[in-house]
This record gives sequence, structure tokens and C-alpha cells, in this order.
Amino acid sequence: MMAPLRFRGGGFTIQPKRHTGWIAGLAVIAIWQGASSAGWVSPIFLPSPAGIAQALADMALSGQLWRHLAASLKRIVAGFVLGGSAGLAIGLALGLLSHVRAAGLPIISALFPIPKIALLPLFILWFGIGEPSKVATIALGVFFPMAIATYSGVDQVPRTLIRMAQSFDVPALAIVGKVILPGALPGILAGVRISASIGLVLVVAAEMIGAEFGVGAYILTAGNLMRTEDLLAGVCLLSVLGITVGFAVSAAERRLLGWRQ
Repeated sequence: MMAPLRFRGGGFTIQPKRHTGWIAGLAVIAIWQGASSAGWVSPIFLPSPAGIAQALADMALSGQLWRHLAASLKRIVAGFVLGGSAGLAIGLALGLLSHVRAAGLPIISALFPIPKIALLPLFILWFGIGEPSKVATIALGVFFPMAIATYSGVDQVPRTLIRMAQSFDVPALAIVGKVILPGALPGILAGVRISASIGLVLVVAAEMIGAEFGVGAYILTAGNLMRTEDLLAGVCLLSVLGITVGFAVSAAERRLLGWRQ
């Protein structure tokens, strides 16, 4: 009698490891704190996690934390909504319409590599030094990865599914809504993840030029005054925002992409 064969089809399957990330992060913080307490690292060049936590607590008690955070979130949300919705619409058009693809892809390929923060002075000339120029910078930075991700997601939808729907005389709008969009959703959500990260980078850069409030303005002021605890406290705020966005997108993926299991 032959021995049963071992199952070999589980390679490279991603298994959820809920606690590994937290353990790794806490280990890094513990080593960092230990090195600072032992005097191996100068607090001027790299403050300890305890010092950064104290700076965050002081910010929260003084009200600066909420003021700067609210200003940055308002700009990020406005820029992401404008740039993301435009990128989604253009990406769908690139994926579905031949003429739009032929005309739009060369333009996007030419403009995408340009650092968007380099256009901020131009936006200041157009819109003034207030909020519109900062929101326009974020929106432009979000637009391109969102458009490219949406276009790639649409382009990767199996054509057999589309032809099958067409063979049953399903209306074009129904095919887009029930076949193409669900099939492109993994790519679209990947674009949301990338675009949100780019929005965080751009809001900091934009706030360092002519902003009174915002995480970027706070980091710039702390750096000019050599308050490294406050500077890294602002950096930690950005990290928390990035982690929050990542968790939100992951939750959306679990809810919307359960059909992939």
C-alpha cells in the first residue's frame, strides 16, 4: 500500500499573522529606548521614544496636536477626493475607450514623472498662497497613480468574462458595473493605498511652504528650532496616519474582495 502523498500546493500562500507586526514594532522601540537610556545615542540627534511620547502628550494637552492634525487632514481629504475621483474617471476611460487610451497614455506618461511639489510655486501664482494651491498639489499627486492603477485594473479584467456578458446581450453600462468594476477593484484599491501615501508626502511638503498650521508646518518649525523631540513627534503623527490608512484599505479589501478566496 502506497503512503499518502504530502500536499504540495500551499507554497507562497499568504497566511495572516496578526501579532507579528506589533511584536516587531515593540522590539524596535524597546531596543531604541534601551540604547537611549544607556547613553549610546545622543538625545540631540535621536531622542528616545519616551521623549517623543512626552512631546506628543504636551502637544495634545496644549491643543496644538488637534489644530495641526485637523489642518493637514482637511487638505488631504480635499485633495484626495478631487484627485482620486478624477483619476478613477480617467483611468476607466483609458481602460475602456480606445481613442482616450491612445491620446491619454502619452500625456500621463510625460507628466507622471514630474515631481508634483515642483509645481507648487506655479499653483501659488495661479491660486494664491492659501488652501487652493496646497489642495491642487495634493490632488495632482493623487491623480496620476489613481488613474494608472485604475487603467491597469480594467485592462487586467479577463476578456472572456466581458465577451460572455456581451453574448447574453447585457447592456454596456451593466457590464461596466457588474463585470469590469468588480474585476478591476483589486487594482483600484491598490491605487488608493499608493495615492493616500503620496498625499501624505505632498501635504507635508506643501505645508512647509507658507502654512501656519499643519503637521508639515509643525515639523519645519521644530526643525528650525532644533527641537528634535517635537520634530520626531510630528513624524510619528504621519506614521500613525499612514498606518490608519493602511488598516482602512485592508479592511475594505477584506470586505469587497472576499470573492477572491
